[in-house]
Amino acid sequence: MTSRPSEAVSRFTAETERFRRELLAHCYRMAGSAHDAEDLVQDTYLRAWRSYAGFEDRASIRSWLYKIATNVCLTALEPRRNRVLPSGLTGPYGGPDRRPTPVAPGEVSWLEPLPDAWIAPPSDEPSAVVIARESLRLALIAGLQHLPARQRAILILREVLAFSAAETAEILGTTTAAVKSGLQRARARLDEVAPDREDLLEPTDQRARALLEGYIAAFERSDAGLLEQVLRTDATLEATPFGDWQSGREMCIHVLDAFVLGTAGDWRMIATTANAQPAAAVYHRDAAGVLRADGAVVLAPTSAGISRVVKFHDPGLVATFGFPQVFPN
Repeated sequence: MTSRPSEAVSRFTAETERFRRELLAHCYRMAGSAHDAEDLVQDTYLRAWRSYAGFEDRASIRSWLYKIATNVCLTALEPRRNRVLPSGLTGPYGGPDRRPTPVAPGEVSWLEPLPDAWIAPPSDEPSAVVIARESLRLALIAGLQHLPARQRAILILREVLAFSAAETAEILGTTTAAVKSGLQRARARLDEVAPDREDLLEPTDQRARALLEGYIAAFERSDAGLLEQVLRTDATLEATPFGDWQSGREMCIHVLDAFVLGTAGDWRMIATTANAQPAAAVYHRDAAGVLRADGAVVLAPTSAGISRVVKFHDPGLVATFGFPQVFPN
């Protein structure tokens, strides 16, 4: 007697749904976009359901899902440009004083942040798998996007997810020798594009919270002096969709003070977390005096101050983080 469709659906859900958060993190590492990752996970589950009847426990359910997800990602990424941050395009700007100008629409595919809430374990699942937070840090995700997609997959499967060389070869339909050589090339390339692996403070660390609060206060009060207190001397500042980015606290503060801060009350922010880092949903006052969604900012906090500020000028990100489009009174 065959199982009824409803029983098959229930069994499939029970066996696969617990992996959804880690698969979302995996697809995000591959694609560099939270929204793309969400679509890729949906496609993964659709394909898994279609082939579930023939699965027959020939491998672990987790390995099977990762095989589907990885190949879904590789197929989707093949015709696309890699997502980048401004610092991945050129060196810091050091020319004549000028207002930052955006890159032409469609010319660059920009990296997107991942809200921590999307991969947080449910409160009623104390035994849920804890996703390696350092593997989602913004600098690492930006570095991964410089790798060819298959090398990226090999490095993630081997070094983030701890699959063996043989398991990785099976997932990718290749040989263990190819996996080992691909991993070696991926490590070398990642060292070139992201050589400095900073020891960042956790968002829950009191020092990290204080740095985020200070950064938010600087904008809301239009106080460049507060920025000097929270930014490290070697801090960097970049923002999508602008090609120029700044290096050094003095240059960062100059650009923000001259072109961004405006007057007290022009900006409001709501603290949150993204990529296992302190972050904020950002609102800016429009010509009518309404504080409307402007984007999100992600900070890299260290014991010596904020080392990196990345602002994403995309109003839609505010809703992605679960906040309203107009600042709540």
